[in-house]
Amino acid sequence: MKLTKKSHACIRLEKDGRMLVIDPGGFSEEDAAVGADAILVTHEHPDHFDEGRLRAGLEANPGAELWTLKSVSDQIAAAFPGRVHTVGHGDTFTAAGFDIQVHGELHAVIHPDIPRITNVGYLVDGGRVFHPGDALTVPDQPVETLMLPVMAPWNKIAEVIEYVREVKPQRAYDIHDALLTDLARPIYDRQIGGLGGAEHLRLTPGTSAEL
Repeated sequence: MKLTKKSHACIRLEKDGRMLVIDPGGFSEEDAAVGADAILVTHEHPDHFDEGRLRAGLEANPGAELWTLKSVSDQIAAAFPGRVHTVGHGDTFTAAGFDIQVHGELHAVIHPDIPRITNVGYLVDGGRVFHPGDALTVPDQPVETLMLPVMAPWNKIAEVIEYVREVKPQRAYDIHDALLTDLARPIYDRQIGGLGGAEHLRLTPGTSAEL
């Protein structure tokens, strides 16, 4: 499986000539979803769900389909009849040849005065990759590669470190990093890598790794 990092929280996974894209949001490249055979979206926040980017991906490939939660599917399903699927915690499905399990229900707490929205994470191919969206969801099975929301308005580095410890992946790749400046990256690398208990890695947007 080939993992390609796109900007912020978006990733591409490729296997057997097919491509799965997760969270092509407004901080990601305009063509982040173009070329996808399947697209997954974790929640409705604009840095994860951008309608223009989704439309570009679905229009470029008439066979491409989207799986997401109701708050997103309600906004785009009418434009792509039969190609948008609503999912929730506990659901399983196959998308572009990848086996997907859905984990989680709510976005992390940003502030007690801000109502929590729904959020789901996607476990790919029996734990080879887990993308949690904007939550620190711990799947009920082992994870090889954790896509780690490293910096967000709703988290702090202590929580990020504890999340890696709880999931116990073989490796953790940074995502949700558009707001993290280059000045701060060495601090995050040292503390997460030294305390998380798993290999801590980063890909610059556009680069790939074999999993």
